[in-house]
Amino acid sequence: MNKDNKKENTGYRFVQMDDLPTMNCPCGQTRRAFTDDPDKTASLHLLEISKDSKTHYHKNTTEIYCVLYGEGILELDGQSIPVKPLTAVMIKPGCRHRATGNLTIINIPIPAFDPADEFFDE
Repeated sequence: MNKDNKKENTGYRFVQMDDLPTMNCPCGQTRRAFTDDPDKTASLHLLEISKDSKTHYHKNTTEIYCVLYGEGILELDGQSIPVKPLTAVMIKPGCRHRATGNLTIINIPIPAFDPADEFFDE
């Protein structure tokens, strides 16, 4: 098996999220799984929101956020939505968004995350 536990010629992949490296992103700190999948079906991000997350949008990507821990605010096209554990939100392409507060979320980008599809107004 390779480093992300993909068995060749199988219909599945799995990763241990806490084994993935943490990286900076516009929302805080993230660990990203399946971004290298050749089909680009989806990816999964374990994301810790920081206070200075940046408003952004995607032209081609839908994101599904599910709050695991903490409480905060999700800003969606200028509206502030309170979120808490097990709040789930689908964010469609073009919706400007950011999260604030002490939050840990799962983010599922569909198709898989593409850094070229992340845009900022500033």
